[in-house]
Amino acid sequence: MNLKDKVIIVTGGSGLIGKEIVKNIGFHSGIAINVDINVKTNIASDDVYCDITKSSSIDEMIEIVLSHYGRIDGLVNNGYPRTSDWGNKFEDVTIDSWRKNVDMQLNSVFYLCQKTLSVMKSQGNGAIVNIASIYGVVGNDFTVYENTGGMTSPAAYSAIKGGLINFSRYLASYYGEYGIRVNVVSPGGIFSNQNPTFVENFEKKVPMKRMGSPEDIAPSVSFLLSDYTKYITGHNLIVDGGWTAI
Repeated sequence: MNLKDKVIIVTGGSGLIGKEIVKNIGFHSGIAINVDINVKTNIASDDVYCDITKSSSIDEMIEIVLSHYGRIDGLVNNGYPRTSDWGNKFEDVTIDSWRKNVDMQLNSVFYLCQKTLSVMKSQGNGAIVNIASIYGVVGNDFTVYENTGGMTSPAAYSAIKGGLINFSRYLASYYGEYGIRVNVVSPGGIFSNQNPTFVENFEKKVPMKRMGSPEDIAPSVSFLLSDYTKYITGHNLIVDGGWTAI
């Protein structure tokens, strides 16, 4: 999976999965630009501050990357902004919260893709990987939340991730003739010190009997960014330990 000298933007590169994606791209000799709200811009160290919920911040980030490197070879939409009430039960979600989360998560991906694809089209090549979820593919198994003290899966999450998967297919169809590929990675449950009962419930169901880790996800992203997948586009690569197989 040689990514030598490919300039790849990774949104949310300081997060749980994002850190490992950045690391894995570097391991395969790529140049991973960590685009995150929690860093200060230092293009020499490949860190660029960006609030992906604001189009002006995205514009500035794209300009910084292009001014320094002159091209954008890849984009990984991994950023995951959300409201403070994220995780409320469906009946408690306000319409304003729903709208804001769709805007922050799905609409930011639209604008990031639009701006980046314009650059890639002029180059005649490029690859985008959007990070979705198994819950954009299948319905939720709410039994894994039993006896967890009120944990649940946000309703907007399924809507956003499902929309992202089909939006990626649209982009793959639209930009394929320009040598640009757009794919998706859909992780299963990733361990992040969740409620122990939830972890136990989840691991009972998943065929591999463990939750995933960021190290399980990152190589699939590098794979889809690499030239090894130069004839793969519009694909949703599910990395879930077999969750969706049963």
